[in-house]
Amino acid sequence: MKFLNVSTTFFVSALIAAGAHAADQPPLTGEGVDDTTITFGMPAWTSTEAPTAIAAQILEEAGYTVETKLLAQPAIFQGMQVEQIDFFMDAWLPHTEAARWKEYQDDLQKVATSYKDVPLGWVVPAYVEEETIGDLAGKADKFGGQVVTIGVGAGMVDISEKVMADDAYDLDGYEHAYTSEAAMMGVIREKMPNKEPFIITGWRPHSMFSKYDLKFLEDTQGHFQYDSVFVLSYQGIENKYPRAYDIMSQWHISVAELEAMMAAYEDDDTSFEASAAAWIEENRERVDQMLGY
Repeated sequence: MKFLNVSTTFFVSALIAAGAHAADQPPLTGEGVDDTTITFGMPAWTSTEAPTAIAAQILEEAGYTVETKLLAQPAIFQGMQVEQIDFFMDAWLPHTEAARWKEYQDDLQKVATSYKDVPLGWVVPAYVEEETIGDLAGKADKFGGQVVTIGVGAGMVDISEKVMADDAYDLDGYEHAYTSEAAMMGVIREKMPNKEPFIITGWRPHSMFSKYDLKFLEDTQGHFQYDSVFVLSYQGIENKYPRAYDIMSQWHISVAELEAMMAAYEDDDTSFEASAAAWIEENRERVDQMLGY
């Protein structure tokens, strides 16, 4: 789907519609605590920002107050464990976050599956000849000796470090440049016009694959594997916030929809909040079903 600039009329209509639905909704009775504030944990990843914006607006329509805390991923898991973070929208399992899930699985639970079978790994421009990670051996100078990735602590980074250390790949001369998603996109914008080689860590959903001609390098040693993406929370949230849990347990979205939101954010400066409002209106019947109307 394509997102265009959202007019003032649209926002007024959306607010009126949301208000009408909220008015029809019974009070949040039966909650385990008096506080009806739901807190989402969110790293600075567009793949998390987009679904979090949608979920937040749906829960606000249900009558909750919603807060979002920008945190590194390890801190989000810790926050859920102590019930200071209620939901996280972007957990990659069973492979990418396997170590972290093993540490916290007794305290956390999978609430819903956002989408299934998505790739991640080392990404290069399609114009380079290399097709596998093994093809990089002896070519550190060609690629500037760097694999540009996101910050330390993410499961993808942990796997990427194992790839780098794998003797089977003989990656002498390479090192990780720990940056951010925005910095990785900056590398793409800088290098591609002149067809310069580069390596970044990438994943879908992401707008980079709709905007640029990129490819995943085949990981013949099997470190990177397709994952599904889950909504997580802590054990017992179904008793503490039963209606929020019921709503979120019905959540799912397509990779294509998320990538369209990311592209609109980057190309048209369309906020995730505006795209979320548009998504809710386009999926009004399903959202009403989630809300129990």
